[in-house]
Amino acid sequence: MGAIEKKILTKDYLTKSNLPASDYVVNPYVGCPHACKYCYARFMKRFTGHTEAWGDFIDIKYSNKPINLKKLKGKSLFLSSVTDCYNPYESKYGITRNILEQLVDADCRITISTKSDLVVRDIDILKRLPQLKVALSLNTLDEQFRSDMDKGSTVLQRLKAIEQLHEAGIYTVLFMSPIFPYITEWQKIMETTKNIVDEYSEIYIHKDNAYWADLAKTLHEYCEKAQLNYVNFFYHDELVRQKVNKNG
Repeated sequence: MGAIEKKILTKDYLTKSNLPASDYVVNPYVGCPHACKYCYARFMKRFTGHTEAWGDFIDIKYSNKPINLKKLKGKSLFLSSVTDCYNPYESKYGITRNILEQLVDADCRITISTKSDLVVRDIDILKRLPQLKVALSLNTLDEQFRSDMDKGSTVLQRLKAIEQLHEAGIYTVLFMSPIFPYITEWQKIMETTKNIVDEYSEIYIHKDNAYWADLAKTLHEYCEKAQLNYVNFFYHDELVRQKVNKNG
């Protein structure tokens, strides 16, 4: 695996969440050896003091305090927001599995997001969490492109994990993220295109939302016709504002 390992003590695994779809988050690790080139969580280095490159360090979080299940009653919980709770070091330390064991009796909605097929190791526990969703993150069917972007499980491993989770009766989600404009073809999952630098400039530098608006409309029409349940998180800032206004 090769990352610099350090064990740290945390006061509480639960952290209040600013995400629009969760009240609390749990991040069992600091850093992530999946080292996704597009990872937004790289900003964490500003707060943790790590000088290593993102993906080259991993802090293993231990806590002497049991998770407060009363605090979670009727709430939503997300694993994980700034790491992958099933990164390769989970097979060595089992922090995520320990946390899930504590959550078996929690009266809360739990969502797990990962790029790793290691999640199937815990099917025995996952089946005991009645309000659970497990999302496998995938933005391409092209294995070469995938390997250029991240060090998570292969495309085939992720698809197999989704199948195994579904067969075990666990609510499974294909989390198509990030969508690379003009590269990720949502109907085929991935279709590489060329000469898109100008389009990226318009989207990410000049903040032109036309691509996302058109894609949101097309996705909505497709999912309605196919009778698929879906959630659109393209407009994250707007969803956060709605959550703040709702909570007053």
